[in-house]
Amino acid sequence: MSPLNSLSLKIAQSQNGVQEIPKNSNAGPAVESYLKSVGLGKGYAWCMAFVYWSVKEAAKQLNTTSPLVKTAGVLRQWNEVNPKLKVTKNPIVGDIFIMDYGKGQGHTGFVVEVLSNGNLKTIEGNTNDEGSREGYEVCYRTRKPSQIKGYIRIQ
Repeated sequence: MSPLNSLSLKIAQSQNGVQEIPKNSNAGPAVESYLKSVGLGKGYAWCMAFVYWSVKEAAKQLNTTSPLVKTAGVLRQWNEVNPKLKVTKNPIVGDIFIMDYGKGQGHTGFVVEVLSNGNLKTIEGNTNDEGSREGYEVCYRTRKPSQIKGYIRIQ
């Protein structure tokens, strides 16, 4: 795993438990920081902004630049992926997973662990314990690979 990838995952995990204030508002100090990193104000879905913010913060600490597209759009990130990044169907720790619900809606987060049964432990923003793509917090989830469109790997 690259230093940027490793630190991005560590930063994302440091946000575990962050919640919207008030719940279900797409707002609150941390959420608004994630959204601001992609040029948006409060009120927007923020799972991709959370991933972008995590990578941007890691890049800043490592004195480099983020290879991600500056967007809150999950599918835009997937469709316009930087050629310096690897797109794969075989996940490893630190990969950014992409889910496609159709009609332009998606969800994303980081792979924390590939479990022995093949499922994935993830850390995600804008989710909840029920697994919503429009939740209210940063938390760990378990995802089935069949739910995932693909993975973006920071090299």
